Amino acid sequence: MVRFGYTLMTEQSGPRELVKQAAAAERAGFDFAVMSDHYSPWLDEQGHSPYAWSVLGAVTQTTESMDLLSFVTAPIMRYHPAVVAQKAATIGLLSDNRFTLGVGAGENLNEHVVGRGWPPVNVRHEMLDEALQIISSLFDGGYVDFRGDHYRVDSAKLWDRPDQRVPIATAVSGEQSVRKFAPLSDAMIAVQPEAPLCRGWDAATGGEQRKYGQQPICWDPSAEAAAKRAWSQLRWFAGGWKVNAELPGTSGFAAATQHVRVEDVTAGIPCGPDVDKIVESVSGYWEAGFTDIALVQVGVDEDPAGFFGFAREKLLPALREAAG
Repeated sequence: MVRFGYTLMTEQSGPRELVKQAAAAERAGFDFAVMSDHYSPWLDEQGHSPYAWSVLGAVTQTTESMDLLSFVTAPIMRYHPAVVAQKAATIGLLSDNRFTLGVGAGENLNEHVVGRGWPPVNVRHEMLDEALQIISSLFDGGYVDFRGDHYRVDSAKLWDRPDQRVPIATAVSGEQSVRKFAPLSDAMIAVQPEAPLCRGWDAATGGEQRKYGQQPICWDPSAEAAAKRAWSQLRWFAGGWKVNAELPGTSGFAAATQHVRVEDVTAGIPCGPDVDKIVESVSGYWEAGFTDIALVQVGVDEDPAGFFGFAREKLLPALREAAG
């Protein structure tokens, strides 16, 4: 069965609003919620970036059954892997084993703030590999010592761990990252509906693991208003991840997207009240082999009751029927 989730997007909402959205998403019938983990928004127009882990803690107490994921945390610079393991174990306990730790190699936008520079992608993948080894060892229990090319761990132990090991989902973008990280992970994350990613992951893991995707949408009674809002909030998405991972701040994204048109954005993001258009845009993920698809509602704070009512009454039933 394909599951459908809601994205708690820290770049476009404040912490109190995000907690309210999580509760509303569960009431609307979403199967899970994912939360971005940023230090900065992509664009000034978005205007938010609260600390994701504080918000996740609050969300565990305002939801009861919905699974939760970080989407994604970069345990390479801004956070040391040993601290990420501690945070994830704590959220696992608070959520009664509903939490999956989603990790990735990060973006310059968020990691440069610690003043260590921004390494090339091959080095970032080496760092993520070591980070996953450290986190997994700590999840196993006992004291952990580690000496790698990028990290040191000295006699670390998680004193509070959930009775079920926190699953790890790793973000990938191509064949190389699939080969590298599938053996270290419990699930896959990707933001493009590419069947080769799913096939490669299944081949490396036996085909039993969950594969998470993400699709932006912009529901609004007015398709025109939705298109303008999607352009304002999410035009950075047009750059693709190879570009988005490298730019250091909102001014860089503003410059890089100055020539992006509204129609460029709406070509990849369904805008307006048409359920069929949304279903068509999301269907590429389950057709590619993804098992879980998180929706991003662009500008949810504009009309949260309207969106969650639409999701409960029309969108989620239509998606589930189409996905079989």
